[in-house]
Amino acid sequence: MLAFAPAALLFLVFCVSVLRERRKFSNAVVLGLAVLCALGALLYHLVSSESPSVPYVVGALVALGAVALLVLVCFLFLNGVRMLRKEGRSPSNLLSLLAAVAILGVVALLITAAVLRTPVLIGVATAAGGLAVYFSFLFLCFVCYAFLYGRLRVRRKADFVVVLGSGLIGGSTVPPLLASRLKRGQAVHARLTKRGASPVLITSGGQGPDEKLPESHAMADHLVARGFPAELIEREDRSTNTEENLRFSKAIMEKAKPDYRCVVVTNNYHAFRAALTARRVGIRGQVVGSPTAAYFWPNATLREFTAILVDYRRSNAAMCVIIVLGGVAAWWAA
Repeated sequence: MLAFAPAALLFLVFCVSVLRERRKFSNAVVLGLAVLCALGALLYHLVSSESPSVPYVVGALVALGAVALLVLVCFLFLNGVRMLRKEGRSPSNLLSLLAAVAILGVVALLITAAVLRTPVLIGVATAAGGLAVYFSFLFLCFVCYAFLYGRLRVRRKADFVVVLGSGLIGGSTVPPLLASRLKRGQAVHARLTKRGASPVLITSGGQGPDEKLPESHAMADHLVARGFPAELIEREDRSTNTEENLRFSKAIMEKAKPDYRCVVVTNNYHAFRAALTARRVGIRGQVVGSPTAAYFWPNATLREFTAILVDYRRSNAAMCVIIVLGGVAAWWAA
């Protein structure tokens, strides 16, 4: 049982950290490390048991991993094609396809290096494999904790409900993605009202160069047309991105009530990154997500993960340098 001690300790650290502040990416990493240590302990326990079934179990796990990788590549490829057909050929819609190609490229490189065994290929394959493992681990941590974060309860009372904008169709029409956020925001507002609160709903979004009016105004009109009281809506119409959404909404809330609490509403794929941003700008409240079309979720999740990597670019760059140096060491040793 001593082998499971690191996993148990890491899980305890994770629980304490979540109770203190759930809006941290380090929570995701600690949870991932706890699971990794637990799996390592299970594998150690299996191998040390000297059971005759160990080779079969290991072989089955390897085969399962290969099949899962193949299924993942096919899924990403098909999802990428569907994204291009439904959403257009913008760079952000290519992430699923690029991820599928990157996985195939790394696998092909590892196989080639194992067959040819040339020093250069061994070094390059070591670096590429290390980078693939590192980013795959972070991505799994991100997806699992984002899923968990979306199911954690928010506070029972809040003074404001902030709905983040996401662009308009034709410069004036609320698209289905944004309508989903507004519907969830209205539901959160109704639930808080039933609990005795009287929150104000803030629609947050400025006017883009291709829009006829600020997003916040179109969002407010959308809500009023569906029966929401106009006097309970406050418009934040200067922001151009998520961070500005939150900063400018924070200014409105602090002016109205310095000790405010709020609930921020966005789409489920965006909720965790919005929560990280909310913590960074000092928002007192949690983030909840609204449903997203199934075909849109994988590509959007990859986009959110990429944005988080950029937010933590210094630590990620340092890790990449270390991994590349490991590849150089493998080349030198070969």
